[in-house]
Amino acid sequence: MTDTPTREINPTPEITSVLVANRGEIACRVFTTARAMGMRTVAVFSDPDAAAPHVRMADAAVRLPGATSAETYLRGDLVIAAAHAAGADAIHPGYGFLSENAEFAQAVIDAGLTWIGPPASAISAMGSKVNAKKLMADAGVPVLGDLDPAAVTADDLPLLIKASAGGGGRGMRIVRTLDELSDAVAAAAREAESAFGDPTVFCEPYVERGHHIEVQVMADTHGEVWAVGERECSIQRRHQKVVEEAPAPLVERIGGDLRAQLFAAARSAVSAIGYTGAGTVEFLADETGRFFFLETNTRLQVEHPVTELTTGTDLVEWQLRVAMGERLAPEAPAATGHSIEVRLYAEDPAADWQPQSGTVHGIAVDSDAVFGPLARPGIRVDSGIESGSEISTFYDPMLAKVISWAPDRRRAAAMLARALADATIHGPVTNRDMLVNTLRNPQFLAGDTDTGFIDAIGLDVLSMPLATDDDVRVAASAAALADAEQARRDARVQRGLPSGWRNLASAHRVRRYLDTRTDSEIEVRYRHDRDGVQLPDLPECTVVAVTAGLVTVDVGGVRRTLRVSRYADLVVVDGPDATVALRRVPRFVDPSAIARPGSLLAPMPGSVIRIAVAEGERVTAGQPLLWLEAMKMEHTISAPADGVVATLSVQAGQQLSVGDVLAVITADDTENTDTTNDSTTAQQEETSR
Repeated sequence: MTDTPTREINPTPEITSVLVANRGEIACRVFTTARAMGMRTVAVFSDPDAAAPHVRMADAAVRLPGATSAETYLRGDLVIAAAHAAGADAIHPGYGFLSENAEFAQAVIDAGLTWIGPPASAISAMGSKVNAKKLMADAGVPVLGDLDPAAVTADDLPLLIKASAGGGGRGMRIVRTLDELSDAVAAAAREAESAFGDPTVFCEPYVERGHHIEVQVMADTHGEVWAVGERECSIQRRHQKVVEEAPAPLVERIGGDLRAQLFAAARSAVSAIGYTGAGTVEFLADETGRFFFLETNTRLQVEHPVTELTTGTDLVEWQLRVAMGERLAPEAPAATGHSIEVRLYAEDPAADWQPQSGTVHGIAVDSDAVFGPLARPGIRVDSGIESGSEISTFYDPMLAKVISWAPDRRRAAAMLARALADATIHGPVTNRDMLVNTLRNPQFLAGDTDTGFIDAIGLDVLSMPLATDDDVRVAASAAALADAEQARRDARVQRGLPSGWRNLASAHRVRRYLDTRTDSEIEVRYRHDRDGVQLPDLPECTVVAVTAGLVTVDVGGVRRTLRVSRYADLVVVDGPDATVALRRVPRFVDPSAIARPGSLLAPMPGSVIRIAVAEGERVTAGQPLLWLEAMKMEHTISAPADGVVATLSVQAGQQLSVGDVLAVITADDTENTDTTNDSTTAQQEETSR
């Protein structure tokens, strides 16, 4: 009798179905790779995300009842129950939400599911930035010293307050004077509590005009650790990254063994905590190349595509392969060329980065790849938003990541700027123009990009509209002619006649529009005669052809075709390298829509989290009146001028839309009655016009 050979049991899991405990772009990104590897995919979604692209992209989806993050994506118990209900055998956390929550990671493992991420012990070790810095110092990684907020002196300034439990710029404050320290600590703690559920903050020296350098790492369960290239993410707003690129311009400029030193420090950092999977070790460097440990992100980073494009490596694929026990090759993949990523946000940089919400009527960026590699120089787009999507006040307002890859940095910047400038982006105000201006800025092209870049150039310069005043005037004329043509098509009689046709000479027809970026009114006069369309206010402009959607004009001998799109009262005109958004000005104004003089209006959607004044209280210009929370960030609303709070129209916890009245500030408390009369008179005058 022969012995039956014993079957070797593979202790590593085989992943057949993966649930992504996240939303939007990152969920779509993971689904793309998982499906390519033959895995089934499962989405989870909150009520506001019920119709989101990531829900339709998955093979199955499970509802998490509620709207806020606390009710949905931060409920680890609901996420694990969803995985069991849908038959998933693994959970990928994406980034944000529960991705760096050690308790959730352990709960996933305890539930018999595969956790696609580092061990819970590694997450825990890095979860507190205070403890992480001590561990890194013990491992020989250079760190910045901590400061106790209660013991800070003037000699310690400037300093940076940071949330111990999180990142993404939330809970961060720069302090330059001792007078602002206590308020800054309190505000940072509130923001950290809201974003991460932990109000712990700490202080460290603030390095003016530093460079944010990070090293992508990948570690397997067999002891191999890759340093998969470095990235520079120095251009930031409110400590959140706006532009990311690989390789880092600072490292390229300094050369020598700086890259090798960064890679060695990163490998030491993750080896010290028994790390596996994908992660990022972040450093702050000065102009000389001295660098200090900032934090280890125990997850995939938002900016991972620039590393994927320069190394030809699918980092999500390796996350899944490492989770199934596969070994890394002895050598990390080498990097070639240059890649730049920008984050396209629904926000208004010119208005202090105010987040925006509402319907994305149209969005399209010409690309050579979506969530995937590029075989030649080109553009990749990673997005969880499509035409018709709603930008909610509950989540991050990022519309898309647009990424270029080219043999050199200047070409990568030029290609990316062109792709953004030509993109269709209709709906809420975005940072598109600011991104294009940045990519074309001489200082950026020279590689001189540190954390002070935006302040050095000036936000007013970077946020200038791509459309010139002449572009706006021509666009408004195109809108008027296209609107007239559409009205002719919609007419019930005489549709065959040209728009504006008369058998005798007529007066000029008039249409009025509001430039949404400047709130300035534009009047367009036009008339049709036997020679075509006449624009008396634009004598240099000849109208070549008009349809309801396209208008071709010749300006100074240069012919251009403008595309006109309509969404209720919004008219968007897309031309070469510039887009103009206009709103039709109604002929008659509803008196109830006119705000009372002295009204302070909500500049963004959000909720009221704190009120510092009461009705009847005298305030001075710049004095904080209340605080709003929008997209997990805290925003201060200050008095625009000296006066008295005649009316306070909101209360703590109230949800607001853009334009809601927050308060009415009058010159003094004797004017309360008069302002009502003035408002009525103003309304009557407006109605009579």
